[in-house]
Amino acid sequence: MTGPRLPLQPGTEIRTAPRPMTRERMRWYVDAQPTIGADDGRIHTQPPTIHDDDAYARKNGLPGIIADGMISTNWIQGLLCDLFGEAVASRSRLRTKYIAPIYEDQIVIAAVRVTSVAQAVAGVTSYALDVWCEDDAGKKLTVGEALVHVA
Repeated sequence: MTGPRLPLQPGTEIRTAPRPMTRERMRWYVDAQPTIGADDGRIHTQPPTIHDDDAYARKNGLPGIIADGMISTNWIQGLLCDLFGEAVASRSRLRTKYIAPIYEDQIVIAAVRVTSVAQAVAGVTSYALDVWCEDDAGKKLTVGEALVHVA
């Protein structure tokens, strides 16, 4: 997405385009950690989890695999980066909570709403934000808050 120009006003709400949570995307995320840990140029997998094995997920009461919560957090973080640029990497904090599972092929939209804007000293503007991911019916799946300081 191309983000709006700063400054943002309280009440401004921005959303990403809807995108499906694909099985392939969920698998990439699960395999990333052992693959990065091994750092040998090969893809490594881990023992079955609710994020990558339907049978294991069903044994744990789910209808099938669900996305790792960090994927939706990363989509929120990506939206913050689009809006605020490099300030997100050095002058921000983000807290999320996963309130509903995200299933294969479920449509997910990341969103932020500016709750307050504070002009601080030395030309730094602080944006307090509500953040969330929702499905295409508007049901919230991940919720949280962020604070970004922009020079």
